[in-house]
Amino acid sequence: MTDNLSSAVDSFLDFMRFSKGRSDNTVVNYAVDLAQFVDYLLQQGVASPAEIEVGHVRGFLREMVGFGFARTSAARKLSAVKSWTVYLLESGLVVKDPAASVKGPKLPGRLPRAIALEDVTRLIEEGPEGDRILRDRALLEILYGCGLRVAEAVALDWIDADLDERWLRVRGKGRKERMVPMGRPALAALKTYGQSCGVPLEGALFQGPQGSRLTVRTVHRVVTRAAVRVGLAGVTPHVLRHSFATHMLEGGASLRVLQELLGHESLVTTQRYLKITADQLLAGYSAAHPRAGREEQEPDGTP
Repeated sequence: MTDNLSSAVDSFLDFMRFSKGRSDNTVVNYAVDLAQFVDYLLQQGVASPAEIEVGHVRGFLREMVGFGFARTSAARKLSAVKSWTVYLLESGLVVKDPAASVKGPKLPGRLPRAIALEDVTRLIEEGPEGDRILRDRALLEILYGCGLRVAEAVALDWIDADLDERWLRVRGKGRKERMVPMGRPALAALKTYGQSCGVPLEGALFQGPQGSRLTVRTVHRVVTRAAVRVGLAGVTPHVLRHSFATHMLEGGASLRVLQELLGHESLVTTQRYLKITADQLLAGYSAAHPRAGREEQEPDGTP
């Protein structure tokens, strides 16, 4: 009985990995969330996908929130369930999508926080310390200077870094590659770090003990510890990515350019990712629109 649910989950995970090209991290997250849903279904006496009803999905969501999961985590779990039930419907394992009408918990409309350029400079220049100071400084420069996701940074190899032309070949979501330019400070930090690694420069770009690739968790620790040393709280790799995007926007970059740099498939994602203030909108409109930069007059000569 249990195998019916588990095999349906396994086939979905294979579909996401091989047909949809989802990253290993995404597939693992799906696996964890759906394992919890399957456990809940078994407790409710559900033994096959065809027996899942809308009440089961709603009950699972209520249980997750009641158990203490943050609303954002519960919403992510519901998203995983919805993706699975759509797959079940398309595969003919259910005749009606039991999760289609279920709405997730209301989420706070928070945007990622960007930190000031002065704080970023202090973080990079004063935050790293110890035996890995050169590696950590180069890592911080790349995270902020190139706006990478943390998983993209740890996946970099030395062969992906063109130090002569200042480009990084980045593998993003869905294993899609993009080219991202490096600033001169990032290039200098990377070269200094590379000189400390000896030759040849091969394998993972950011390495731990015995040349092993840094993990996402280790990168989070590097960033948070460096931030604490310079008196900054709540700084994560994602905050550095958002700071990169915000500072680019403030510097005049277009959303289309940011879309390419950030590796977003949709421009809508880039728009939602960035916090544009009313002053910035007004300044941008006034500077760019041919009839917005000065007071216009009506045909009769009045303002």
